[in-house]
Amino acid sequence: MKQVGKYKLYSMDEALDKHFGAIGTPERDEHERRVADAVHAYHIGEAIKRARLEQNLTQEQLGERVGVQKAQISRIERGYSITIPTMRRVFKALGFTTASLELGGALGKIPLW
Repeated sequence: MKQVGKYKLYSMDEALDKHFGAIGTPERDEHERRVADAVHAYHIGEAIKRARLEQNLTQEQLGERVGVQKAQISRIERGYSITIPTMRRVFKALGFTTASLELGGALGKIPLW
């Protein structure tokens, strides 16, 4: 904490420690997992948006192809409300014929569709 006049300034690490606990505690680990999940969902949404725009599709047009409303496509592109089955339908509607999950090691790749 740093005092600047009458204000107290905390670093991001200090704020996280205060609200979620120190690194390695269950609460902090859960917070870090939720943040990582949100970042991954955001990147998937951005990839979907990029592919949609490259094909000159509106959210409504993509929604029609997928069988969902425009609002659902908007949520997906912002990193919300996406499940593996929905992701599969969206990517197929965009023309991606295959996708796989890279697990590494002896597990290798698992085809998603």
